[in-house]
Amino acid sequence: MTNLYAGGAAEPDDRSSRPRAVLPALCATQITSWGIVYYAFPVLNSRITADTGWSTSATTGAFSMALLVSAVTGIPIGRALDRRGPHKVMTFGSALAVVSVVAIAAAPNLAVFYAAWFLAGIAMAATFYQPAFAAVTRWWGPQRVRALTVITLAGGLASTVFAPITAALADHFTWRTTYAVLAVLLALITIPAHALALRAPWPPAPEPSVHSGAENSSDTVARTRPLLLLAAAFTLSGFAVYAVVIGLVPLLTERGASATTAAWALGLGGAGQTLGRSLYASLARRTTTATRTVLLITAGGATTLALGLVPGPIPLLVVLAVAAGMVRGNLTLLQATAVTDRWGATHYGTLSGLLAAPATVAAAIAPWAGASLAETLGGYPALFAGLSLASLAAALLAWGSSVTVPSKEPGSQAKVKASEYGAPTRDVGR
Repeated sequence: MTNLYAGGAAEPDDRSSRPRAVLPALCATQITSWGIVYYAFPVLNSRITADTGWSTSATTGAFSMALLVSAVTGIPIGRALDRRGPHKVMTFGSALAVVSVVAIAAAPNLAVFYAAWFLAGIAMAATFYQPAFAAVTRWWGPQRVRALTVITLAGGLASTVFAPITAALADHFTWRTTYAVLAVLLALITIPAHALALRAPWPPAPEPSVHSGAENSSDTVARTRPLLLLAAAFTLSGFAVYAVVIGLVPLLTERGASATTAAWALGLGGAGQTLGRSLYASLARRTTTATRTVLLITAGGATTLALGLVPGPIPLLVVLAVAAGMVRGNLTLLQATAVTDRWGATHYGTLSGLLAAPATVAAAIAPWAGASLAETLGGYPALFAGLSLASLAAALLAWGSSVTVPSKEPGSQAKVKASEYGAPTRDVGR
């Protein structure tokens, strides 16, 4: 079975190169890493500020800084993944994550707290979705969408599993002890899983497309119009998506929902996210890359606009929150497959790191920026209407990234369209 990309290069479906332990190990480590390094913080933050006297903006700033560090370090980590594979990268990342969580727990002052979150940002880049996606993209080849879907379904359970565990621990212990216990769990699960399950030989990168030659190097692709426009589209879309997630609870309370109902709506949105991810493979079989990208980003803007304009009743708003979650779930997989759908898997780690970096920055500033814009615009309904415009702009950028630019060189237009803009001519095996 082969997968033919835009340039016409065949990608072998070698099942013998897929270590059986990789997928279950990455599912377990994604749940644990996201659950402890990322989702424990919002559960514990109020306790941190109450105990230390540090302001909420100061502690949240440390968390946002970690996301920014993750965005920047994700680029060189992506290059390392392409060359050496995930074994050393993710094992080191999981060990560093444990060190950073212990340092957070022990931080005697705000400076050390920030330094600990700086380390956590590097650990995020080395253990979260991007390195896991790079691993299964290389090992699973044409069947990667199924493997990516499984990993994101597991990752979607991180908050479901660890938010209650963190809250239960915090009910009996201090936030410092809670983080220390979580660090032990992180060490017991992620370090051995990455060290043992990812030891298989790293398959050679697939050959570039027949049109590419030196033109298809990662450095060259990184400077092309399609990648730059796609990165801008994902950045705007990501900003809108994360601002919606953070703003959903205050939006619903403004509409008259109780805090409990609003929290349930947020949780059900997460369930919708899982459902959406389970449907992505079917969508991928029925649409082209360009169509799928524009469709999903536009759908994100439509659900955001509906949440901003529909005043109620509350059950209808909950349904819209679930629909928005379904779109978010698909957008995660859309970004995970964006590189291979356009440029193949040869430089997946490098190019996916470049695509993810600005989107991660947008995710880092979205909570603060969303709250500030809501205050400026006069409330969360107006904010959501504005965010829908950001999604519309993102959809236009995504559409522009797939448009072929005519060239004066004879025959070059087809070459550019095939190797650079990347609508697949055939996609077998998904």
